[in-house]
Amino acid sequence: MKPTLIQVRDVMKTQVDFVDGMKTVQEALQEMQHIETKTLIVNKRHDHDEWGVVVVSDIARQVLAVDKSPERTNVYEVMTKPAVTVTPDMDIRYCARLFDQLGLSRAPVVENKKIIGIVSYTDMVLKGLCNVI
Repeated sequence: MKPTLIQVRDVMKTQVDFVDGMKTVQEALQEMQHIETKTLIVNKRHDHDEWGVVVVSDIARQVLAVDKSPERTNVYEVMTKPAVTVTPDMDIRYCARLFDQLGLSRAPVVENKKIIGIVSYTDMVLKGLCNVI
C-alpha cells in the first residue's frame, strides 16, 4: 500500500513575522506577533538579495547566553542568511530528512518567490502524522 502524501502546505503555519535586519533584537521581539512560530524572517534588501531567518534559540545562544544587550544587537548579527527554504508541494517525509541533514528545526515555505508560511518539525509530526494541532 502506498503511503498517503502529506505536503508541507498541509501542515505549515501561514502567519509569519517579517523584520528589517537593521532593527535591534529588542525591537524585533517587541514587534513579533506570531510567537508560536518562534521565527522571524529577515526581509530582503533588494530583488537580488536573499531572506534571512532568526529563530528564538539563535537569540538565546547569541545574545542571552553571551550577555549581549538586545537593545544594542541588530537582527543581522544573529540571523542565518541565506535561509534554507522549502516548497509547499514537498512531501513532509523529504522535508524532515532535509531538516535532519542540515540541522534545521524550521524553514520558510516559498512559492512564486514569496514566503507563504513556515514549517517546523513540530508541524510535520503533530499536524502531519497525528493530526493533533
